[in-house]
Amino acid sequence: MLAVIVGYNISIFDMMTDIPNLDELISMALREDVGDGDHSTLACIPSTASGKAKMVAKKEGVLCGVEVGTRVFLMVDDSLKVTCLKHDGDTLRVGDIVMTVEGHSGSILTAERTALNFMQRLSGIATETRQMVRMLDGLHTRLLDTRKTTPNMRLLEKYAVKCGGGTNHRIGLYDMVMLKDNHIDFAGGIAQAIDRTHAYLQQKGKNLKIEIEVRNLDELDQVLQHGGVNRIMLDNFDVNTLREAVKRIDGRYETEASGGITAETLRNYAETGVDFISVGALTHHIKSLDLSLVSC
Repeated sequence: MLAVIVGYNISIFDMMTDIPNLDELISMALREDVGDGDHSTLACIPSTASGKAKMVAKKEGVLCGVEVGTRVFLMVDDSLKVTCLKHDGDTLRVGDIVMTVEGHSGSILTAERTALNFMQRLSGIATETRQMVRMLDGLHTRLLDTRKTTPNMRLLEKYAVKCGGGTNHRIGLYDMVMLKDNHIDFAGGIAQAIDRTHAYLQQKGKNLKIEIEVRNLDELDQVLQHGGVNRIMLDNFDVNTLREAVKRIDGRYETEASGGITAETLRNYAETGVDFISVGALTHHIKSLDLSLVSC
């Protein structure tokens, strides 16, 4: 799968249908759940039974995953009729009907949990992102996701961040250079890490942006003296130290704050003037949005 997605930029994924390998991911999820058969349904639902179900929002939030949910139902049974009444990015109220599914009752039951699993998680990410983005109203700071994602779900989860109004950071290890503390320590220092990176990129013919992490103002001053980067990540800075760091950088490089920033502290950090704030919890510490499929 990795060989297929290399070279894609998440910023072009304006629709879920743009995501490569989506059908493969859905197929894997269905195989995981169904195995050699949905025996509960096969045991008690006649093969001729038909019905209609509706997916209903049980909590307020932001919807995401309509396309993947639709594909789950149709992959189980392409004769099902799926009618989408809401779209990705829509705000949901309790009781809103997201979609209806009509056709063979057994097929609806077999697809139900996998469709809900995808849509509930993605909607939870979009909801949390929207809430945090609104905390930045009136400021230029943008909210970033991270690589702290569910394995094989990264592109979907980053798409959900976009649905919530957030901004995507790099997809993986291959589309941006991120020099973190361990890279710097193993390289022998900040200057060595930056210089080796430039030499490597030139040798490989790659044009990738370089971001470097600094842990204190002394390391920041070393980066400012040496140069050669596009963005500076200010890791685990408190608000006052971050404000001083942004002042020293003075617009020469993009700035990113990271490390332990929560919904309660987000606005204070953003008011320092930092360009980006990355929050890993957007994708790895999320409560799924409560959706339910009920007969109608």
